[in-house]
Amino acid sequence: MRYIRLYAYFLQFSFSKAMQFRLDFCFRIMMDCLFYLIQFLFFNVLYLHTNTLAGWDMDQMSIFIAGYIFIDALHMTVFSTNCWWFPIYINRGDLDYYLTKPISTLFFLSVREFAANSFVNLIIASVLLATMISNYPGEFSSFKIIGFVVLLVFGTLMYFFMHLIFLLSVFWSGSPRGFSDVFFAASHVMERPLKIFKGPVRFTFLYILPFGVMASYPASFLLEEATWEIVLTVVGMTFALFCTSLFIWNRGLKVYSSASS
Repeated sequence: MRYIRLYAYFLQFSFSKAMQFRLDFCFRIMMDCLFYLIQFLFFNVLYLHTNTLAGWDMDQMSIFIAGYIFIDALHMTVFSTNCWWFPIYINRGDLDYYLTKPISTLFFLSVREFAANSFVNLIIASVLLATMISNYPGEFSSFKIIGFVVLLVFGTLMYFFMHLIFLLSVFWSGSPRGFSDVFFAASHVMERPLKIFKGPVRFTFLYILPFGVMASYPASFLLEEATWEIVLTVVGMTFALFCTSLFIWNRGLKVYSSASS
């Protein structure tokens, strides 16, 4: 309950701060809406030349697109701003201040900043997702829809833990962004169906850098056969990435040079 009350204070502070910079608030909403539009236009152009892509028609692909847009919006809302500050705290020695707090430092730094502007975009992404599902010519069971949404949330956690793993390299590299640029370059794989990749590339983005799992597996659960293999894969990889990020965090703290050292 202490953590829940603390997070409620984080939310209150974040919305209050966002209202003080209303131009930035509106600009960020417009920017993300433009990103959503470009994603749909890109695939619409592709479907002018083919009827199916990775075994999915345009209606199915629209659900996939809305799925990874939802993941992006949820990550931007809850985690993205906090990730941006991680390397800064470590390099400047500001991490000292947070290590003295009587709560988990990793929790505090991971969710302290809630992006109120992105929360509006999360609502837009949720409406888009609901619209694509409701407009689909077939019918989905409640079990599939609920499972799909839950797996998207796990996909968001996978995305965050992967981002965190790349960022925590700053403990050793001292770089201003860690390997964040590498992360964002590889993360675009999430925006493509996993089935289009073959051979070593598919293996890499399925097991080593599982960006291909984050949105494709939830969509496969909804659009194809809903198997427990999909659920176990997504949940298992999320847990594995959490353990990996926690291990790297703890190892990084041992080599961390505080501002007073």
